[in-house]
Amino acid sequence: MSDVKELMRQKIEVLDRAARAYYAEGEEIMSNFEYDRIYDELVELEKESGIILAGSPTQRVGYEVLSELPKERHPSRMLSLDKTKDREELAAWLGDHKGLLSWKLDGLTIVLTYAGGELVKAVTRGNGDVGEVITGNARTFVNVPLKIAYKGDLVLRGEAVITYKDFEEINEALPEGEQPYKNPRNLCAGSVRQLNSEITAKRRVRFYAFTLVSAAGVDFADSRENQMKWLAAQGFDTVYYKVVTGNTLVEAVGEFEEAIVDNPVPSDGLVLTYDDMVYSATLGTTAKFPRDSIAFKWQDQTAETVLREIEWSASRTGLINPVAIFDPVELEGTTVSRASLHNISIMEDFELGIGDTITVFKANMIIPQLADNLTRSGHFDIPAVCPVCGGRTEVKDENGVRTLYCGNPDCLAKQIKGFSLFVSRDAMNIDGLSEMTIEKLIGRGLIKEFADLFHVERFHDEIVEMEGFGEKSFAKLKASVEKARATTPDRLLYALGVPGIGTANAKLIAKACQNDWAKMQGLTAEELTTIEGIGDVLASGYVKFFGDPEKQRIVADLLAEVELDESFEVGDTFLDGLTFVITGSLNHYENRDALKALIEGAGGKVAGSVSAKTSYLINNNVASTSGKNKKAKELGIPIIDEETIKGWLDQGKVE
Repeated sequence: MSDVKELMRQKIEVLDRAARAYYAEGEEIMSNFEYDRIYDELVELEKESGIILAGSPTQRVGYEVLSELPKERHPSRMLSLDKTKDREELAAWLGDHKGLLSWKLDGLTIVLTYAGGELVKAVTRGNGDVGEVITGNARTFVNVPLKIAYKGDLVLRGEAVITYKDFEEINEALPEGEQPYKNPRNLCAGSVRQLNSEITAKRRVRFYAFTLVSAAGVDFADSRENQMKWLAAQGFDTVYYKVVTGNTLVEAVGEFEEAIVDNPVPSDGLVLTYDDMVYSATLGTTAKFPRDSIAFKWQDQTAETVLREIEWSASRTGLINPVAIFDPVELEGTTVSRASLHNISIMEDFELGIGDTITVFKANMIIPQLADNLTRSGHFDIPAVCPVCGGRTEVKDENGVRTLYCGNPDCLAKQIKGFSLFVSRDAMNIDGLSEMTIEKLIGRGLIKEFADLFHVERFHDEIVEMEGFGEKSFAKLKASVEKARATTPDRLLYALGVPGIGTANAKLIAKACQNDWAKMQGLTAEELTTIEGIGDVLASGYVKFFGDPEKQRIVADLLAEVELDESFEVGDTFLDGLTFVITGSLNHYENRDALKALIEGAGGKVAGSVSAKTSYLINNNVASTSGKNKKAKELGIPIIDEETIKGWLDQGKVE
């Protein structure tokens, strides 16, 4: 028995270490697959021995509350859910009852309280007994209503999440040297529990209601479905659900399974709840689980394969990520041959070595990950030089997690922002090259300068194997590249990333040179400062940029790939000398950029903020009390609506 207890203690220690890293430190030191496997083994040991040790994670709910946020005890303990991976077992659990089957969102559970129609409190789940008060942060969530029509006391629960799209964009915007976030769930947990609400607001956290706890005086006819409909009517986004019976449940699970690939919100399974609230109330709870709800976890499909290579991929933050390359296997209907290993610590935990027999799976049926290493040879080399620039690497240890970095500040991989600018809409306008895709191409050494982007066919095999790519995506990318070859001098100038030269300045310079690229590239500082809006600092940076031999080589290579339209027509410049600021929504134009282009085409300038140099503020809500309207009125700047500027542009004159 002492051996069994020691084994249990070892598993508890491993699980505690992983949970602490995941919930409190935002680190992932083992996969969900590995955590669930050890957890299930602990459950079996407890059942067989009849012993449950103090502090066992099988008896715990939520995470340890360690932050500096105010704490509050929940009126009643918030329990976790029992789970199953068997669809027939799930149907048997529902029996003859009606149920609600919904996504089990992978974020942070939040309790919201409303009084008098206003949000008055938001508390995290915490450890189930005590949560953290995050009311100020919750007010910044993208979709949480601050006021609702219902004026009674309302308490509801939901999940705070960050979508996959927002997660990617937040990672792309990180400054150089910062390690990218591992997954949306960790980023969300850290964002929700910030001491500074401004940081939370920038993370675009969303809230999806999944349970109505209480709403005084409202009759829901004992139906959870009615509760969900009522919450939606109050302005809450509710978790997506289907009404099911024992006969339709298995089919509904299959529909969710097919939809998970396109689901924009992270999910780690499903939740099934009885619709009948009276029946639910009679069931009570266990020490850890309510009896009226159950979680369904996907039965992870694993495949055995052989590890052939560890690929080290450099990123713009300096982090060099290890990627496992293995013999292709079929998982969840697709062929996979790569899986991120995240960091050196995970590689060491798996004791990886080339030629090892490994098992792989798709986390949440989407992201390929290692499940286990069956042979554990432990023979892998940490590269001494960066795969992109050849600079020396260094291993950093942060909170016990070892990661590899490139120490060269001039590493090409750190210039991804420049490539992202180059392909952006106002520059070369190459669709299909997100910052993350560019990062992968550079990280693998496939592109080294801008001109390489016009030969994506050279990297066909590598690109179609990337996550989210395929033959159809590659064909679209190639077509977009070919279309981008035809461009104008101002777009090319902006695309190069000359310090201080934005779209407006690029157009001014191109106009001053009548679209003659050779003249634009050879401008002197004196000539530049004669152009309105170009000062000494910008002129100095411009001349230095085009005087650099390496930049000259890059531009020459690029000019060999593009078809530059240097034609120039002297147009009507009736708005010459006028500066506009555009704010608010538009009715006649697709967006502000469309109106901006027309104003600039007529000789005018468009600025981002109101100042003494502003000639007109364009705002359809002339009576608005916005900051820009107030500033314009203080400075005596006329405020005109969209109809007015449209009339001027149509008639070719200011009236």
